[in-house]
Amino acid sequence: MPGSPPPATTPGGPMETGRPTVAAAEEILGGYFPVLDHGFVALVDYMGSDTDVERAARVSYGIGTRKRSETRGLIRYLRRHRHTTPSEMVELKFHCSMPMFVARQWIRHRTASVNEYSGRYSVMPLLFYRPERESFALQTRMNAQGRGEGASAEVWKEALRRWDRLRSGAGEAYGWLLGEDVARELARIDLPLSTYTQWYWKIDLHNLLHFLSLRADAHAQWEIRAYASVMAGMVKRVAPLTYEAWVDFDLCGEAMSLAELRALRRMLEPTEGGGIRARRGRDGIGRAGLAALGLSPREIRELLEKLRPREKPDFELDLAAMRTAESVSRAMADAAPRIS
Repeated sequence: MPGSPPPATTPGGPMETGRPTVAAAEEILGGYFPVLDHGFVALVDYMGSDTDVERAARVSYGIGTRKRSETRGLIRYLRRHRHTTPSEMVELKFHCSMPMFVARQWIRHRTASVNEYSGRYSVMPLLFYRPERESFALQTRMNAQGRGEGASAEVWKEALRRWDRLRSGAGEAYGWLLGEDVARELARIDLPLSTYTQWYWKIDLHNLLHFLSLRADAHAQWEIRAYASVMAGMVKRVAPLTYEAWVDFDLCGEAMSLAELRALRRMLEPTEGGGIRARRGRDGIGRAGLAALGLSPREIRELLEKLRPREKPDFELDLAAMRTAESVSRAMADAAPRIS
């Protein structure tokens, strides 16, 4: 935190820095956390912390003049009332590796600076995502883009067999084309969407939290949620007060429409003492009553889902799983085809 920052470490040894740092973030800086079977997320740099969010909002005070409780109160106020520009003063830069189909979802968030691994001039590591039994499921009947109940072991095993056959052929063809000195930009074109790619991804804290609100949500695809969970754990270390407010107001909080608020107001009322109580004579509102307030059948289902208890996620990082950049680089190099 602000004050006397700990010494930074460089390849040449420790050095002093005048840049504000966060001890919890420094502990994981440059460490690689595994995701899925061959993927990873690393926080390679960051600029700013909760203090910088507060300083940007207040502008007129110097560092070290506020109590932590005051910083927390302001950050929660900003989050609650959607004042987002102060959190744009903080930036995080990640190095990530993910299957291409995850990358295609990820890149839809257009508020980051991205440099992706290029198969035009670099050899692609032949690493393919292989879903575990627990994450393999049938198509849901309720959502055109989601998973439903689990598939049988027989279907899963047959899917793996077919996937392995396809990937083996694609990898063999890729290696042969490279060996024949075919242009790399052509040799790569039939690699499947399960192939791992990687990129550097730099984004400000406001837009990162928007990304995490969508991708750490239970409705997001399971694979991208795995990445969002690790990145949320990194935010927790860089800006813990902002992280806490994000979990409370965004990830675990809910927006209410006018019709939903009308339904709640029919059931509840404020008390003179500053509390809330059930309205006299009200013991519930049926589906017909909710529909009369203007809620569609889907909106009614979503309102009921909002009112159900929800477990608060933690997103704590497993430091024992953290790998070095050197070990990750070796694994990538070992997976690339050998060409003479």
